[in-house]
Amino acid sequence: MTATPPAGLLSIVIPLYNEEDNVEPLCTALFDALADLDRPFEVIMVDDGSSDATARRLAEATTRHPALTVVTFRRNVGQTAAMMAGIDQSHGEIIIPMDGDLQNDPRDIPVLLAKMDEGFDVVSGWRKDRQDDALTRNLPSAVANWLISTVSGVHLRDYGCTLKAYRREVLSGYRLYGEMHRFVPIYARWQGARITEIPVRHHPRVAGKSKYGLNRIFKVLLDLMVVKFLTQFETKPIYVFGGLGFVLFISAFLSLGLGLWLKLFHGIDLDHTPLMLLSAMCVITGMMCMLLGLVAELLVRIYFESQGKTNYTIKEVIRGGPSK
Repeated sequence: MTATPPAGLLSIVIPLYNEEDNVEPLCTALFDALADLDRPFEVIMVDDGSSDATARRLAEATTRHPALTVVTFRRNVGQTAAMMAGIDQSHGEIIIPMDGDLQNDPRDIPVLLAKMDEGFDVVSGWRKDRQDDALTRNLPSAVANWLISTVSGVHLRDYGCTLKAYRREVLSGYRLYGEMHRFVPIYARWQGARITEIPVRHHPRVAGKSKYGLNRIFKVLLDLMVVKFLTQFETKPIYVFGGLGFVLFISAFLSLGLGLWLKLFHGIDLDHTPLMLLSAMCVITGMMCMLLGLVAELLVRIYFESQGKTNYTIKEVIRGGPSK
């Protein structure tokens, strides 16, 4: 039988991949910072299928730090999956993910917690003085942050900063895939969370090699499309596919009208222009979008009803007694 977690438990979740030289310095800095907190804590470190000695170093660290839990993947599957596994293994009321490369500073954890005590559900770190390459890291990150904020409506300066604090309840009800760990504040806002952002320290990488590259920009853009769809149209996909279908039907009508106008007033036969073919393609594609929207609506209902899920989240219920 699983023991009940102590009240106020804090969970630190750290994904690692090929960080063998950072494991011991990270543990030292992290547990020194946590020792000064007047609250219970647990640390979950997830080895994302490292090919170096990271797993062995983590196993050795568990003998020195009783509050450390290590999860080891059989193969590398990505930071988002590792973070999701750490969250699944955690038991704390507040969850704080952070990077395992020592660029995040554990001394900022009390600052995040103090901000949460003001009533916020999510406190996001902002690497105000970021210690990364300006061209290959900082510039693409700035563009991505602007794009994500604009599309999602959740305005943060630094979506890429892993160091954040979440109340457990705002992380429930969804799973993370792809590179979506950076979009957790958007999902949290979808749950009605109060979000704020504060500056945090950022240090240059001393050991190991960065796993981020410019190819992640395209992954982020594709994941952003998924997040936008899920947050606004998860329960009504017909609005997307049906809207596109209507646009295509209107395009078909306009193409056909233009073809008839050319025939009647300029003597140009319809078979001398691509307008008839364009009109037919728009009608066929529009019908397919409509049908796809109907199928998506059925799948949404199957998804919610088969798992007993609802399309709403309840923050609190204050129930009165029966009348006499």
